[in-house]
Amino acid sequence: MKPGLLAIGYLRWIMATFSALLGRRWKTSFYLYLAGLFTLFAVADAAFLHVTANMRQAAFDAMVRYRINVPKPDPDIVIVDINEASLAAMAKDFGRWPWPRQVLGEFLDQVEKQHPKAVVFDILFSDADVYNPDSDAAFDASIAATRNTFFPMLRLDPSDDAQSQVKARMIPGVTAMDGDAQPDATIAVVLPHFQAALDGGRLGLHNIYPDPDGTVRQYLVYRGDYGWKVPTLPARIAQELGWSKIEAQHVLLNWRGKPFTYHYASFSDVFSDFSNKEKKRPQDEFTGKIVIIGSTAPSLFDIKPTPLSQMHPGVEVLATAIDNFQHGDYLRFPEARVLYLLLSLAIVWFTTWAFYSGAERTKIDRLFGASQFILLGVSYASINFTNTYLNLTGPVSIGVAYFTIARIYAAATSKVLENSMVRASRERGGELRATLLLIRLNTTRNVPTDPALERIRYGLEKAGREIKSAEVLKSDQKGLWDLFAKTFAVSWVVARTPEAEALVEQDVAAVLAALPPLLQKNLAYEEEAPEWFLHHGAITGGASAASEWRVLFAAALLKWEEQRKEKQA
Repeated sequence: MKPGLLAIGYLRWIMATFSALLGRRWKTSFYLYLAGLFTLFAVADAAFLHVTANMRQAAFDAMVRYRINVPKPDPDIVIVDINEASLAAMAKDFGRWPWPRQVLGEFLDQVEKQHPKAVVFDILFSDADVYNPDSDAAFDASIAATRNTFFPMLRLDPSDDAQSQVKARMIPGVTAMDGDAQPDATIAVVLPHFQAALDGGRLGLHNIYPDPDGTVRQYLVYRGDYGWKVPTLPARIAQELGWSKIEAQHVLLNWRGKPFTYHYASFSDVFSDFSNKEKKRPQDEFTGKIVIIGSTAPSLFDIKPTPLSQMHPGVEVLATAIDNFQHGDYLRFPEARVLYLLLSLAIVWFTTWAFYSGAERTKIDRLFGASQFILLGVSYASINFTNTYLNLTGPVSIGVAYFTIARIYAAATSKVLENSMVRASRERGGELRATLLLIRLNTTRNVPTDPALERIRYGLEKAGREIKSAEVLKSDQKGLWDLFAKTFAVSWVVARTPEAEALVEQDVAAVLAALPPLLQKNLAYEEEAPEWFLHHGAITGGASAASEWRVLFAAALLKWEEQRKEKQA
């Protein structure tokens, strides 16, 4: 024999021996021990482990990416894009980025003539242009002439707060929280350089905080630092324009689609048209719109990974947040850790009960699969048809893990844990009474499937009160064994006492009474009454039990055949 085949055979022998040992030692109590272990894990995960968090994120990404009901982007949000084409076109007259601020001032002046609802800069003006002070002055004057421009500020690492000279209470738009604000607390933040922007007070953080895996799924509404509420740019816009107040500190973004879903206008195209005598663009293009000035140019490095793309423009993340805040349709995601924990435990212990009670394996598979499909369907439906995302991935993941281990154990120990009267006879000594009930289906119109035969077998084994085994000889047997296809063999073994034998007789009657309903339930057409034959015999328990069962089975077949011939004669 080849070494590889020998190794495989040896490994199979080890696995079979180990499974038999495990089955004899733990039996069906294994499912209870396993459920206890999963209960401890579920409680620990809900309390502090949070192992299923990454699974929930992956499930959320997939559901967002493939959902069928995608909300449309607000047509009144327009992104004026400083893209690569704009950088190349403007370089001829204004050099490489950053351009003189006067360019943006002239652009702002022209846009304001169309009366936009708001102009939002997704550009951080942190320093003065020392080479063009007049240009900065012109831009500052343009800002001062507006009442609807919004500017970002950048929150630095809180570890630098002690070195900052900017007090939280001095920042426009920052408010105290619940009277606990520290009046002299300093915050490390980069404010706009322009005094007109500070005087206008329409400032907000434009920091984007990704999840631990680096993907942007949530957007901050405000930061709570030292008792001060520091709003983000979308929250500041919402406050200024009178939108509904958001109480949550951060929200789950309700994405409008893949990148470049919003209406875009190239900065260079718009800027060029402003200076042309003959206008090619609509003169009300930005009337009543929220105009966001930002960049999708990869060379300016404002690209973020999101559930929809690894290359999502940061300006469109901002646009999505503004859109969500305006319509209030950001995704709510109730933590509900206790509820999710209870659901996880319900799945685990319901599955445990099914395995422990010896329920039919195909029924367990079917019910468990259906339950998990329903839970995932609820999550998927919630993100498609509501603004509340019910993340049931954690309970589903825990349930699937438990079911997988339990199913492997059930398959590995099926021979050891099945009700085998031959094994029961070996384990007992002395004189025993063996009873064998043979049932053959007269299926002239039906072609029973293997699952249907298994359901009938399981029903026969569970009928009555006494311990017995039920087996089925299926139609996949070859040669002589095909003669016994669709035959059920139900067997009992008890001590040779009148009381025990009487109980077996009652159990035989219960099995025969259960047979017609089982056939009616599992066969497509009603058939004639099945043939059956009952045979009793005495066997000796112990090592010779297997051979005596073979003799008993053969004798039963011979007497059954003699009975059939007598009826035909």
